[in-house]
Amino acid sequence: TAKEAVALGNNRPSGLAASVWTENLPLAMEVAQSLQVGTVWINGQNLFDAAAGVGGSKGSGGGRDGGKEGLYAYVRPSWQSRPQSGPAALDYKTFAASSGTDPPPVPGRNGAARPELEENMPRVDRTYKLYYGGAQKRPEGMASLPVLDPAGNVLAYVADGGTKDIRNAVEAAHKAAPGWGQRAAHARAQVLYYVAENLELRREEVASRLGALTGVPPEEARREVDLSLERLFQWAAFCDKSGGAVQETPLHGTTLRLRQPLGVVGVACPDERPLLSFLSLLAPAVARGNAVVMVPSPRYPLPALDLCQIFDTSDVPGGVVNIVTGNRDHLSRTLAQHQDVQAMWYFGSPQGSQFVEWAAAGNLKRTWVSHGAPRRWEDPAQGAGEEFLYQATQCQNIWIPMGEIFAN
Repeated sequence: TAKEAVALGNNRPSGLAASVWTENLPLAMEVAQSLQVGTVWINGQNLFDAAAGVGGSKGSGGGRDGGKEGLYAYVRPSWQSRPQSGPAALDYKTFAASSGTDPPPVPGRNGAARPELEENMPRVDRTYKLYYGGAQKRPEGMASLPVLDPAGNVLAYVADGGTKDIRNAVEAAHKAAPGWGQRAAHARAQVLYYVAENLELRREEVASRLGALTGVPPEEARREVDLSLERLFQWAAFCDKSGGAVQETPLHGTTLRLRQPLGVVGVACPDERPLLSFLSLLAPAVARGNAVVMVPSPRYPLPALDLCQIFDTSDVPGGVVNIVTGNRDHLSRTLAQHQDVQAMWYFGSPQGSQFVEWAAAGNLKRTWVSHGAPRRWEDPAQGAGEEFLYQATQCQNIWIPMGEIFAN
């Protein structure tokens, strides 16, 4: 059956190209879009042109040769400075091998090693959990980290996630990714609109907590929340407006370029603009049908964790959005080395960027790293746009020849 043929075609480590032979065009299109390959020929074989990018998925590697997508490997945004000389040699075997943080002392028990935490503890000992599979989970290591405001007061404790927590989150994401990616684009857009609407209802609460955490004035905190809402609405609108195009090739027929989801995307977020940067990275990946494992800012993780309740009440399917807090480099190490994560976005240190690219080379994972360079997330050119759409999708070309009228 066609279903068995698709299963056989996808049950292989490589994914460069495939051909479908049938007189049933609707069936051919369904099979073509179901195959995890970069190029599909319908009733043909080995059709190429420089206007249509050539490349694969999985073990066939990322990126494209030819077409508009082929240029992205050789260009950079106009605002981005040219990378300088690379960072010093890195010991890849030991980099971020452990979280580098000891479980913090519990104030008031057995003589706290840090009395300033005991003095500034909130009245209610609030500890945030991890969030994956649509539920809040305790970390496997049962350790937590304090989150301090600019004055050194403890605002809350967050879970100190580890390798096992990342693996659990990736497993949850893999269960959710196929259904989410196959859902109608309009339906995905409605979910993102719903998230934005529910965030708007809690605008003052989120802004107040953001200001207390980062120390910015109330007006600036509200502005960041408003920019985050704009970013959500922008990517909700892109759900059904960037699915692909018709490419002009010499083929007597039609060559379609479809933007397909990558699958599971790991995202390590920066410290600047913790709410805006978190949603600016999450929204395009989710809008284009991916499931994400997010590592929020280790310094300001609370805005991301406060969104868990909003995700729960906004019809976001369990496993589409997963959040693991802790040491950014340690968690990114596990994501970059994971064989079942299709892409890794890292916005942190130059050393972390270097490690992510090195680790991803072994499993041909797509990477997007910052090399330690900051972004102005409030700027639409740097915080949204074509660059994010390109990183959140992979292009599939479907070649459809035409037949009898002009055959002779």
